[in-house]
Amino acid sequence: MIKKIVFVISIILCSHLSAQDYTPLLADVNEWQFSTCFLGDCTKDVYYTDGDTLVDNKSYKILDGYHYISRTFLLREDISEKQVFLLTIVNGVKREHLLYDFSLEIGDEILMKNPFTPFPENGGMFTLSSIESLPLVDGSNYKHYTFSPSPGNTISSTNAVWIEGVGSLSIINAPGGEPDFDDVGELSCSFRDGNSFYSNFERVDVCEQVILDIPDNKSKSAIVVVSTDSKLKILNTQEVVSVEVYSLDGKLVENIHNEEQLESLQIKRNPLSNGVYILVFTSVNGLLSSKQVIVD
Repeated sequence: MIKKIVFVISIILCSHLSAQDYTPLLADVNEWQFSTCFLGDCTKDVYYTDGDTLVDNKSYKILDGYHYISRTFLLREDISEKQVFLLTIVNGVKREHLLYDFSLEIGDEILMKNPFTPFPENGGMFTLSSIESLPLVDGSNYKHYTFSPSPGNTISSTNAVWIEGVGSLSIINAPGGEPDFDDVGELSCSFRDGNSFYSNFERVDVCEQVILDIPDNKSKSAIVVVSTDSKLKILNTQEVVSVEVYSLDGKLVENIHNEEQLESLQIKRNPLSNGVYILVFTSVNGLLSSKQVIVD
């Protein structure tokens, strides 16, 4: 248990660190708006990250919306290596795929994997043909990576584009997909923590956040912690069997069991001194997730 909470605390403390020359793809909350057009009429789909979870002692962001409403598509990022991974859980089988490697240099090759997309799951080898620093919405320059199928790649024939802090200009889990509004589709807008980050007005008139504008945007399975003067109220706990509260030094402060699978739980604040605490949730299927709470 000590190892588990030390790992959780390490993830939280390190999540704010990044390499000086790299903008991580994953923020606290990401939102992508993906547009597909047919005969001039365009439709927009939205997907986003909604909460965190631990699988095999690794911290992941949960994808939701669009084709990801099963909440079994999980993203994690190794900031030191500038790599982003996708974990899929299908019929209880877990598979992790390397989606992005932003440490690549011009001329380097990567095997493009496009799991659960309209593109070939194994897209073959691609070569990084160019890296350009171009401005995005905030006026700062970010690296744009253009890949082309390597010689001998008989699977894919079109280019792929990544942007640091955004991901693929196609679907997020299609790093080798061609961005094309008139085919599979193309990213039109991207937001990080509610702030506009990327926009393409070729087929859309405006980029406005969707998820963070909805007061009750959390899915029913997403855990919400509400702090009041006298207690911490934890909502949406019907799939939670236990809640452990740890101080940042790893001390177990509170342990609550939820055998009845109540939809909400309460923790009195009087045993909690002012400070930062980590709440570790164990779900009915054994998955771990965590939230950071400040008591003041």
